[in-house]
Amino acid sequence: MDADQILIAGVGGLGCAWAKGASVRCSSDTSVLLIDADDESLADAGSANILRLGHTLDSVGCAALPPLAEQRMRGYATLASTILEPVELVILLTGLGGGTGTGAAHEFARQARQSGALVLAVAAMPFEVQETRTIIAQQGLERLEHIAHVTVRLSLDRLARQARQKGQTWQMGAEWVEDLVDGLVRTLMRMGLINLDLMDLRAIVDQEGEATMLVGSGRPDDPESILQSAMMAPLSALDVGGASSCLIQVEGGLGMTIGQVDAVANLFTKALDADAQVILGARVSEDLEDTIRVVTLLAGIRRSA
Repeated sequence: MDADQILIAGVGGLGCAWAKGASVRCSSDTSVLLIDADDESLADAGSANILRLGHTLDSVGCAALPPLAEQRMRGYATLASTILEPVELVILLTGLGGGTGTGAAHEFARQARQSGALVLAVAAMPFEVQETRTIIAQQGLERLEHIAHVTVRLSLDRLARQARQKGQTWQMGAEWVEDLVDGLVRTLMRMGLINLDLMDLRAIVDQEGEATMLVGSGRPDDPESILQSAMMAPLSALDVGGASSCLIQVEGGLGMTIGQVDAVANLFTKALDADAQVILGARVSEDLEDTIRVVTLLAGIRRSA
């Protein structure tokens, strides 16, 4: 795939911040789009495309007004279609519970899907104490899940708890998001021992049921630590056991062996349905010295009763 075929799209303040951070990790392997009504989110955009939801004299923005953000995003449909024309995969990053992310994210996802792109979304849910924002976010989440091929629900409570353990503020604790985006991009953009492509992604996400993504890393001789790292993801509660399909990319340093790939893959897939479809990819990367990183997309997850 070419760089203009993968688009990292940040919608809203948090989404834009994550998109800018992820794009630095991915270097020149992707294009970037920032969507917000706040100029602060669009600062330091570099070469990213920008869609400002409102004119420069608008002091209202879209705060707590999802319908306004949705309407403005719909008004950019023609311009968005030009940006989306070469794109085959959209990685959409957003925070729900406010105006722009809740209103514009699902509308942009609709436009992207209409253009023929595969849409993988990471949506941050508000802190549990923010009851009003949580109600707004849930409405936006339902619409985003209905449109995007995969919607990963990220818990800000878990993200903040992990950030505090590292002595960071929760706004800075975005390494998980950046690792996930970087892993997805590397999976599709670089040749490996066992290659994965966009058709493999589509084969997995076409399964019925919910879907999510995990990323984990650890020492090659300790696959359990890699699995534990993945299970520490700051996701909202979702039981991934019994998933009916799985795409797994194993990436390691120059010393990684086929045996290590097999051990990690077996550990990550043992909780799946006995008849689950599993697609495996593997790659050697010089920058992962004495480390194995695993990116997993799980689909066909049955919703709890």
